[in-house]
Amino acid sequence: MSLTGKALRMARLSRRGDGRYLFVPLDHSVSDGPVVTGTGFCELVRDISVGGADAVVVHKGRARMIPPGLLTRTALVVHLSASTVHAPDVDAKVLVGSVEDAVGIGADAVSVHVNIGSLTEAAQLADLGVVASGCERWGMPLLVMIYPRGPRVEDGARADLVAHVVNIAVDLGADLVKTVLAAPASRMSDVVASCPLPVLVAGGGGGGQSLREFASSALAAGCSGLAVGRRVFTGPSPREAVRELAEIVHGRVLAAEPVPPSHMVGVL
Repeated sequence: MSLTGKALRMARLSRRGDGRYLFVPLDHSVSDGPVVTGTGFCELVRDISVGGADAVVVHKGRARMIPPGLLTRTALVVHLSASTVHAPDVDAKVLVGSVEDAVGIGADAVSVHVNIGSLTEAAQLADLGVVASGCERWGMPLLVMIYPRGPRVEDGARADLVAHVVNIAVDLGADLVKTVLAAPASRMSDVVASCPLPVLVAGGGGGGQSLREFASSALAAGCSGLAVGRRVFTGPSPREAVRELAEIVHGRVLAAEPVPPSHMVGVL
């Protein structure tokens, strides 16, 4: 039963069924501060859905604020890790939720953040193992956000390091992996070739590239998708930014049926 549950949820994570993924993380409100006004959150989720994103990534408390009608075509990923910019060690991540919490909310997947090379690497790996076991019990897909990041990492975009960390995620139970784009971007093809799971690239600052240039280089290197948050919600039009990314990830985006305004969306 758990394998069937995971297969069904995995299918919902790629809304066009092509094995490509466009996720929009909105978990920055824990790490960095509010990404939008309190009343504007549901409208932001609506824009992301209408734009064509496959999933939004949020913490469990924020997930409970999303009206169900906004998630009919966009999957829900509940993020289980947290840290803030105010901590003595910003690379230290701790678990603040469980797979069971995500099941109760109705999530389609969970995500965990691990920084390889950080001072708390061992604890983060142990947490990943615990979550992966819970995902197997509950049939829940696991997105592992994993990066070479910490005091012993001199170049976190080096292709061999990126290949190492994505394969750590594979070995410890991930279903999808999110990581940094290797530099130069052409070397990302080596990372993808080393990994048997879909690899999504984090949007980050883009290294001076435009959003389209960044996305196109990632897909050209063989990545299965993108996870772009900050460059979506800080832009002048999150809906158009998502639409542009969705066209790159999935090809031509078909016209979507109207989604009612967030204040009119109720329980289905």
